[in-house]
Amino acid sequence: MMKQFTLQGSIVALVTPFNADGSIDFKSLDRLIDFHIENGTNAVVVCGTSGESPTLSEAEDAQMFEHVVTRVNKRMLVIGGSGSNSTQSCIKYTQNAKNAGVDAVLTVGPYYNKPTSTGMYNHFATVAQAVDIPIILYNVPGRTGSAIKADVAIRLANDFENIVGIKEASGNISAVAELIAKRPDGFRVYSGDDNLSMLCNLLGGDGCISVAANIFPKDFSRMMQLSIMGNVAEAREIFYRYRHIMDLLFIESNPIPVKAALAAMGMINE
Repeated sequence: MMKQFTLQGSIVALVTPFNADGSIDFKSLDRLIDFHIENGTNAVVVCGTSGESPTLSEAEDAQMFEHVVTRVNKRMLVIGGSGSNSTQSCIKYTQNAKNAGVDAVLTVGPYYNKPTSTGMYNHFATVAQAVDIPIILYNVPGRTGSAIKADVAIRLANDFENIVGIKEASGNISAVAELIAKRPDGFRVYSGDDNLSMLCNLLGGDGCISVAANIFPKDFSRMMQLSIMGNVAEAREIFYRYRHIMDLLFIESNPIPVKAALAAMGMINE
């Protein structure tokens, strides 16, 4: 009965702050966590793309998971990034995240390998069978080099109770619509593109796993709730107020701009 995964709204793709020596800056991390709790964020993703997971060690991943789970203390949901292009490594990272007490994992499509649709299905099926935890698929072909096609995601959702949602970051609104139209009951569709997030919700989506919400969490959360409820006018007003900032956060590779913005806000070190 794992499909009872009710998370909707603003899910922040949390950055990983560092000290000058390259170690994790846990003091700034606590500041960020408290900032999101105080401003209505519904969940955080730890060690995702914005958290620089490809360059964190397995030990650093584990530290991040455990620290954030402890600091949050059930005041919002914690989702651990556990993807890998190696299926066995993905299982290991997913088990580590579960052991740390996260509420779900976000698992990216295998990057670099460019698997076939059958290979993509088998990768996620193997992980879902190996670790009993809610799994959110993550489709971001601009980074991985291949896509989790909508029909593969829907097949996985139908076949595995613990595959509970997808972060759709292809920039393709037609893919979002297809996922929403064909998904089984309880399967969540989250936008992975800030500038499409409101539109995704108006089509029936469940929120956004967001970069921009690192910067203005209260208003982004409000925009998510309004658009999920179908309140177009108020949601649109917030969207156009922040549209330029959303664009600026991607003028260079994420998370370079968002970390620069957080440093300017005094939230993390430069």
